[in-house]
Amino acid sequence: MPKIYLDESGNLTKGNGQYFVVVSYTVGSPDRVAKAFRKWQHSKFPRKLRDQTEVKFNDPHLTDDLRLKTIAFLCRQDVRIFYTYLKIGNIPEKFRKRGVVHETGLLYTEIVAATLDLYLPVTEREFVVIRDERSLKGVRKSQFDEMIKVSLLPHLPAQTVPQIHAVSSVSNVPVQVADWLCGALARYHEQKSEGEALHQQLRNNIVQEKELFSDYWTKRWDNKKDLP
Repeated sequence: MPKIYLDESGNLTKGNGQYFVVVSYTVGSPDRVAKAFRKWQHSKFPRKLRDQTEVKFNDPHLTDDLRLKTIAFLCRQDVRIFYTYLKIGNIPEKFRKRGVVHETGLLYTEIVAATLDLYLPVTEREFVVIRDERSLKGVRKSQFDEMIKVSLLPHLPAQTVPQIHAVSSVSNVPVQVADWLCGALARYHEQKSEGEALHQQLRNNIVQEKELFSDYWTKRWDNKKDLP
């Protein structure tokens, strides 16, 4: 199975957006996509950004028109997108403390596990996930890796050991591509400028998408009403 590259957009605790998005993708040749993206950056981006080791989707020196053209270019590289999203207000009570989202490390782990679940089951003997490194509140990297592996193993072929790698996006261009795909989808869900146009470009490359916790509070309220 091709390597899975993963990144996220949003903040699980601060109120600077309504959604949290985790995007993953696969592609036939990550090296080819990396070279193509670098060539695009060197030829199309503003001069001050052309030689930077990393240019994020939300870089203020980029115009919305250039973001849209870059996403269209990445879609032509045959990226296959699997992603999840959630509304911050729908985060379950078990991740909150006095109403405030608190267990962000465990929550992020559950979101990533749900995103990778979109690929399952698989028959290939290799399952490699490469994510942008980030600190996880209350969860060590080794714990995160173990919890993700435990969620994957029942759906993988025997003797397949999933590999989870956290890398710096500065030195990994395919992860930078994940940032671009994630930024575009986050803009769509937040209904920001050019969000709909970005989604139109991406829609044919989206293999699976899933909203998480969408009915959590509705079910909880219904269960309370059913109590005697």
